[in-house]
Amino acid sequence: MDMPSLLNWMIYVPMIFGGLCLLAPSGEWAKRLALAGSIVTLVMSIVLLCNYSFDQGGVQFESSLVWIEAINVHYRTGLDGLSLPLVLLTTALSVLVVAAGWKIDKAAKAYNALYMLLLTGMLGVFLALDMFLFYVFFEISLLPMYFLIGIWGGPRKEYAAIKFFLYTLAGSICLLIVMLGLFLYTPNIDGANGKQLWTIVSSSELSLQSAAVRAVFGNGGLHEVFGKWAFWLTLIAFLIKLPAVPFHTWLPDAHVEAPTPISMVLAGVLLKMGGYAMMRITWPLFPDAAATFWVAVATIGVVSIIYGALCAIAQTDWKKMVAYSSVSHMGYVTLGLAVLTRTGFDGAYFQMIAHGITSAMMFFLVGVVYDRAHHRDLNRFGGLWLTWPGYSGWAMVGFFAGMGLPGLCGFIGEIMVLLGTFEAAANFEHQVGLVYTFGILAASGVVLTAGYILWMFQRVYMGLPKPEYESFEPVRGREYAIMAVLGIAAFVFGIVPVLIFNITDSTFESLTNMLRDGLGVLSVSGS
Repeated sequence: MDMPSLLNWMIYVPMIFGGLCLLAPSGEWAKRLALAGSIVTLVMSIVLLCNYSFDQGGVQFESSLVWIEAINVHYRTGLDGLSLPLVLLTTALSVLVVAAGWKIDKAAKAYNALYMLLLTGMLGVFLALDMFLFYVFFEISLLPMYFLIGIWGGPRKEYAAIKFFLYTLAGSICLLIVMLGLFLYTPNIDGANGKQLWTIVSSSELSLQSAAVRAVFGNGGLHEVFGKWAFWLTLIAFLIKLPAVPFHTWLPDAHVEAPTPISMVLAGVLLKMGGYAMMRITWPLFPDAAATFWVAVATIGVVSIIYGALCAIAQTDWKKMVAYSSVSHMGYVTLGLAVLTRTGFDGAYFQMIAHGITSAMMFFLVGVVYDRAHHRDLNRFGGLWLTWPGYSGWAMVGFFAGMGLPGLCGFIGEIMVLLGTFEAAANFEHQVGLVYTFGILAASGVVLTAGYILWMFQRVYMGLPKPEYESFEPVRGREYAIMAVLGIAAFVFGIVPVLIFNITDSTFESLTNMLRDGLGVLSVSGS
């Protein structure tokens, strides 16, 4: 099988296995089929990695077929350095998510079938190279998550599911408005030949088109006003998914009510779709607007960092604390993109990968205890280390990685975003004080993160064990295996971050060159 065909099969294999889950004779067989489907998908992604050329900045393994000829829509998929690490994260994490949900017996066939459909949607988002196709997969990923929360969630599951659906739907409407504008205006771009352009490739191909795109949507362009509105509409659509303040309020409810495996994939993958889309669509298509409004976007990032950390400190619900920590950590992604430096872009991307590992691990660690204690009140725990030393050792790795301890994956992305922010002073010489203010405030978020993580660790793991711990079921080998895989990944990417940068380097070089050449006012430096 050639690589383009393998790539397309990888998208739809989970959907096929999802159909088999519905036809399975029992829930146990559905679990086995879902696990088999996720493993097959992981193997396919590893094969693509082994055949990927790291020194090419453009798209590889591309497929392109005319889909809706009347509006010039193509079924176009491919892989580049921006999507490959996220595809690997998605497929690897999915194996762990299926294993983490092994004890879910309520309508197990439907549960596993919906998760397989969700996996198809997530992979489609990362591999689509046509905006119309991207939108289709973006919507496909919405419905399974709605049902997974609304049916298998906690006491307020219906409220959380509807809130998640409405927020995400609002973002989808914003994106749809931009697509309608592109339908009307992109035929004016040089080389479009009067047809709509739906290309969203943020690599060397888009670099060749950037001058023509800017002539239409950039400063002084034919449709400059639309370009600015489109920048904000796409940004809002993707900030909801990220999420960033003030579009974040759906996230704590969704996490608290969702079952543990769904919280893992929600934090580990679905939030990354927002950051990925900003890198893939918003910044490449509207770079002039990104430079014009950089202060506003950076402010959103910094506020998310500080506000999310302060909210995490105030929580007594363990899972809600981890949920607010995601708002804080993803704020670094927004800030890293806003400052328009190569170091900031690299840091923002690495932060997404690192958070995908640490957040999934933290939610799983909470879930292991919740399955036994049946509550998440931080004030009712204590001394867990003495009862479960093995589990607590992995908990130390997971939560300290989330804290950003050097040597673990959470440190690299945050420090690079901070360095990229201070580096931006060279790009915005008349706003140096503002740049430094953003950098200092973002750095204070690291201190706040250490505060709520250490305070949580003290309340849950330190002190004398509670009497009720004696009745707890011992931690199972399957649970240790999931913790070990995520914990080892936190160490590996914290010590050898070049494993990610080797994949992204050529693609990000093309992207930042496009920003530099298109805007002129920027001096995008290498990281």
